[in-house]
Amino acid sequence: MQAKTFLSGAALAVLLMTGLNGCDKKSEAPAADGKTLTFSILSFEKSQNLDKMWQPILQDMEKQTGLTIKPYYSSNYTSLIEAMRFNQTQAGFFSSASGLEAVRRANGQVFAHTTNPDGTDGYESLIITRADSKVTLDDVLKCDHKLNFGMGDVKSTSGTIAPKAWLFLPHKIDTDKCFRNVRAGSHEANVEGVIAGVVDAATANSDTLKELNDTPAGREKLAKIKVLWSSQPLPKGVIEYRADVDPVIKEKLRSFFLSYGQGTGPEAERQRANLKVMQWGPMQPADESYLLPERYLEAIVAEDEANQSGDAAKIAAARAEMDAVEKAQAAAAAKTAPQAPADASH
Repeated sequence: MQAKTFLSGAALAVLLMTGLNGCDKKSEAPAADGKTLTFSILSFEKSQNLDKMWQPILQDMEKQTGLTIKPYYSSNYTSLIEAMRFNQTQAGFFSSASGLEAVRRANGQVFAHTTNPDGTDGYESLIITRADSKVTLDDVLKCDHKLNFGMGDVKSTSGTIAPKAWLFLPHKIDTDKCFRNVRAGSHEANVEGVIAGVVDAATANSDTLKELNDTPAGREKLAKIKVLWSSQPLPKGVIEYRADVDPVIKEKLRSFFLSYGQGTGPEAERQRANLKVMQWGPMQPADESYLLPERYLEAIVAEDEANQSGDAAKIAAARAEMDAVEKAQAAAAAKTAPQAPADASH
């Protein structure tokens, strides 16, 4: 079972000040001269190597933009969102779920999204178990309180939202009530938990498994797990800046990320190698419409939970949000649809 703790805005602000300026020496409050930018980074897997992985890109960012870039690393979605909300970070890399929340609550604007190393878009949510386990997907869906199950952060798209929307809710399963025990953790922790037998099955994602394939130790772990379920493609991570960032700085950031790893020659190859370390290819331009699939999944979960509660106000609010999402999807589809040729007879 996952407990939720609610803090006042003032309390969160104090905690963030402590976290940014005390626990992480690289993440001090932004300078007032407009020459320093604090860039938040969502910690996925390989967190112990995250500074090393990002350092070449951050150095290139400083060189191209002329700004001093101070990184702030966190695996906690709320910490990243609140840091941007209180202007302690001015830009950052987010997952689709945390990125959507940053748009809603932290004045965030999406301007780019990551891709796979081969340039394709999307990744999949997975449910995994040990390779030698007799547990099947049918066992996971039995809801008989026999299995220990690993979920992701409550705001994780692939760790929680996608499996709920596309697998558990259609089978009328409440993940908090159907398993013997539910453990919340990162995808990396879920993989380790499955291998160790701490959980019988768990959520993960395809990017995590691709990263395991990068090293001999990872491939050894990969051989010990198998996939029981795979989702439809999900949107990748996004790069955002605050809406009130100086337009000149916004353009510098846009130019950097959208040109990084593009083109030919040794420099482009070096940049692509930096991106590949994180299982990324060159980034592509994006706006908030890129997160509509994420918003739709969240609306599915919210509507189901509202219907189960029987609360008329919650049901109405959830239905209104679903209507708004569907309207936004239709508008986005119309915007990208090919235009009919003009009638030459007129």
